Amino acid sequence: MTSRVPVLLSSSSVFPERTAAAFQLAAALGYDGVEVMVWTDVVSQDPGALRGLADHYGVPVLSVHAPCLLVTQRVWSPDPWERLRKAAELAETLEAPTVVVHPPFTWQRDYARNFADGLDKIAGQFGGLRFAVENMYPVRMAGRQFVPYVPGWDPTDTGYASYTLDLSHCAASHTDSLEMADRMGAGLAHVHLGDGTGEGRDEHLVPGRGSQPCAELLRSLAGRGFTGSVAVEVTTRGAKSRAVREADLREALEFARANLTAPSPVDA
Repeated sequence: MTSRVPVLLSSSSVFPERTAAAFQLAAALGYDGVEVMVWTDVVSQDPGALRGLADHYGVPVLSVHAPCLLVTQRVWSPDPWERLRKAAELAETLEAPTVVVHPPFTWQRDYARNFADGLDKIAGQFGGLRFAVENMYPVRMAGRQFVPYVPGWDPTDTGYASYTLDLSHCAASHTDSLEMADRMGAGLAHVHLGDGTGEGRDEHLVPGRGSQPCAELLRSLAGRGFTGSVAVEVTTRGAKSRAVREADLREALEFARANLTAPSPVDA
């Protein structure tokens, strides 16, 4: 019998509430752990504070999302390599096996030039961690499309040892997540579970509310030999109350658990 795939709550899923709320909600709803999105909330950057929250609520940190967003370009350091090193140190301290990282932005020329080699070098320094590069998406504005990442939004075009598959990003890039998972192959280390309608923006809907094959993807993981974790990464900033936010996060967890334990098409 295979062990259960851990379902994590991304701290980004509770925004605009802060990092501590993710631990509280993860414990209350029965998640297996937390993915910490490192951002401007100082608690998200502090290993001692995060360890205290994990111990208090009984939910471990099982992945760390490095500060790769536009709003986190000054967290810890303006140097993206230093930010990635600090994220790795945080994950190592918390015994989280996965660090999620984005491809470089186009203006990060030095970082982009040596990204693949540099990532391999850092991975060698932190032997117990997987640095899982996330698939992104083109940005559409005023009827035009541009790609803000180098060499592109699809990390499989370059090839890395480990990947994070984000289903909402698949919707925004008009990509089928099952096909993306096939391209990632044995490198698929982590999943960001959300959904999208394919309207061209990153929606992070509760799974099942968009057009991505979320259920099919989750059911396929066992047959892919997947040994990572699934982090619920949905937007609840529009929730009118804490109760509405809780209901969305409970629905996402139940969706994940039901489909991770369902027979795959191969087993049925």
